[in-house]
Amino acid sequence: MVGEEEDYVPEANGGGDADAEIAALRAEAADLKDRMLRALADAENTRRRGEREKLDASQYAITKFARDILAVADNFQRAIEALPAEAREGLNPQAKSVIEGVEVTERQLLATLERHGVKPIDTTDGRFDPNLHQAIAQVPGNGKPAGTIVNVVQQGYMVGDRLLRPAMVTVARADEAPGEAVDTKA
Repeated sequence: MVGEEEDYVPEANGGGDADAEIAALRAEAADLKDRMLRALADAENTRRRGEREKLDASQYAITKFARDILAVADNFQRAIEALPAEAREGLNPQAKSVIEGVEVTERQLLATLERHGVKPIDTTDGRFDPNLHQAIAQVPGNGKPAGTIVNVVQQGYMVGDRLLRPAMVTVARADEAPGEAVDTKA
């Protein structure tokens, strides 16, 4: 009787059912493992998307407010430009103080916007970029290459890496040879 356990051979008709059942269980386990891995990946993607949206919300939450405040900054700039430096010389001390106060307030406003991620678009290189600039007119280049910025009419701004407002600029047009006309029908 001691050796009977080793000599046991399962019946032929019962062995096939067990193999089929094992194969079915393995297939079900593989399916469940696949579904679990997909659910984990989906949860991880949702977590990452949530973190990205939270970062975007904190970084770009100021966008609407900043867009509205830029009108105030523009008005400060217009007020300063309305009285050129040479015209200030003849003003009385109180009027000079008012102009200086407007300049200080404008600088403080722009510094506050910059602390919150709102930065002016740099136009010092003079190259027109349709992604950052809005051309409002073409003017004679006066020696500047065609397509370069001649004048910045209104400063543009970025918030983070997004365009808040394009810079409105005038762009140099190609100088014409005397007697040549520009084809505007093309």
